[in-house]
Amino acid sequence: MSRVPSWSLLAALAVAALTSCANKPTPHAGSAKPIFREAAAEVGLQFTHETGAKGEFAMPEIMGAGVAVFDMDGDGDLDVYLVQSVGAGKLYRNELVPSGKLQFTDVTAGSGLNYSGYGMGAATGDIDQDGDLDLLITGYGSRALYRNDGAGKFTEVALPAPPVAHQWSTSASFFDYDRDGKLDLVILSYVNFPRDGNKKCQAPTGEPDYCTPRVYTPMSARLYHNDGGKFSDVTTKAGIDQALGPGLGVSAADLNADGWLDLFVANDTAANHVWINQQNGTFKQLGIESGAAYSEDGLAKAGMGVAVGDYDQDGDDDLFVVNLMREGATLYRNEGPAPNGWPTFLDVTRATGLYPITFTLTGFGTDWLDFDNDGALDLFVANGAVTLREEQRGQPRPFRERNLLIRGDGRGKFTDASAEGGPVFAVPEISRGAAFGDLDNDGDTDIIVTSNGGPVRVLLNEAPPQSWLDVRLEAPVTAGAVVTVYREDLRPLVRRVHTDSSYASASDIRVHFGLGDKPVISRIVVLWPNGARETFPAPPAVNRVISLRPTAPGKR
Repeated sequence: MSRVPSWSLLAALAVAALTSCANKPTPHAGSAKPIFREAAAEVGLQFTHETGAKGEFAMPEIMGAGVAVFDMDGDGDLDVYLVQSVGAGKLYRNELVPSGKLQFTDVTAGSGLNYSGYGMGAATGDIDQDGDLDLLITGYGSRALYRNDGAGKFTEVALPAPPVAHQWSTSASFFDYDRDGKLDLVILSYVNFPRDGNKKCQAPTGEPDYCTPRVYTPMSARLYHNDGGKFSDVTTKAGIDQALGPGLGVSAADLNADGWLDLFVANDTAANHVWINQQNGTFKQLGIESGAAYSEDGLAKAGMGVAVGDYDQDGDDDLFVVNLMREGATLYRNEGPAPNGWPTFLDVTRATGLYPITFTLTGFGTDWLDFDNDGALDLFVANGAVTLREEQRGQPRPFRERNLLIRGDGRGKFTDASAEGGPVFAVPEISRGAAFGDLDNDGDTDIIVTSNGGPVRVLLNEAPPQSWLDVRLEAPVTAGAVVTVYREDLRPLVRRVHTDSSYASASDIRVHFGLGDKPVISRIVVLWPNGARETFPAPPAVNRVISLRPTAPGKR
């Protein structure tokens, strides 16, 4: 979120013209029915985020808020929690099961979800190993953890008090870092922003504008160990406070292929962090050594949302980070562990075609998805500026941008597919959180997008049908597991079980595999979070959700 350079008027006008053109997706020749249809009002998700802005340009106003998509009542369809910054968030039950119709009902009242702080984000994870997902809400000055008691009822669980009363928490991830069979929790902190410490900042033209995080002191992420129903702060013990950063995006994944979960953190205007699990309860920060701290030109960018996935189908997870307009997103290809066990990443943004697609926009929520079920991972990016856009000068809230749908070819190249995505991709808003999952259980990935100070959007996937398979793991801990689908005469598809990534949001824990027109599966291999590896026979048929349970947890 770095300050726009103080360019000459001529240069500023040239950039304004460029960004204005870039905000209009180019129609795709021969495109037919749009891939996504916006259906928030149709399905009953009528929710508007409130910023509480009073003209003071306080930084928290422009940063929220996120969304969680999860099956909160265990009935087989995805429910939604929408984070609110002013007032209370909302819990919506999906009526698809058993009604057969996608429709959401507000069931906040009586749910126990009574958080009313200045909300920022949400994370989900099964903290008590009872088979249902619990909910964390992050925010400015407060956060709350709720245990899911089933049937849409939640009870708040105490978390240790943060170091400062005004702690600003953003994204979070539940992950079992010590492999003891219980989900631990990392919560990112942004900057030290005292309630009475709002600084005055200006655009290059002298108009009031939101500040860059560089004018405030960065904070440490907080790591909490799950002690079996209670959480203890182990930040210092684990070494997580040895590197500070204005953290906005986080994902837990095994980045160096040693069987233990690490952390990738996108920092805003500071070097990204790569926390490598030392297998003894501590972490070592190897962002610079791994090659994922800076872009290929040696700059620290304004990292917001993150996506971790195997875009090039070589079996390991690559890192995608969205940044500020005029920076471009960054894609770090995983080159495999070095001889010393450190992970190694290479910035391939320009080589893959992602740089010009993302250069004019400010990304927040994002993740890998296979929107057309062809087996190749694609990208969605929710965009919205944080400082005044020149071409919107004089307009109310001049931070609006269009979102991006990006097609991957499975061989390392990307193209802008936003025009094919549908009319919703031409509508500029101040998008923030994005959560992913099959809301209508029809075999493809849908998207929920939040807007800062605006309405929620539901993007229903209506791409032409192709073969698919969803895998739901049933075990005490599944977050961090890796599922590999082997196919005849084709490269295997590797997907990580996760609800984290994106920006301040949580997605469906099921893993989705697009199989295209060659759905013949030979076997499925699961690498469980405890290091056990199991092979399962091919399912009798595809185009369905299957459940897998560990049968030999000690087998490697």
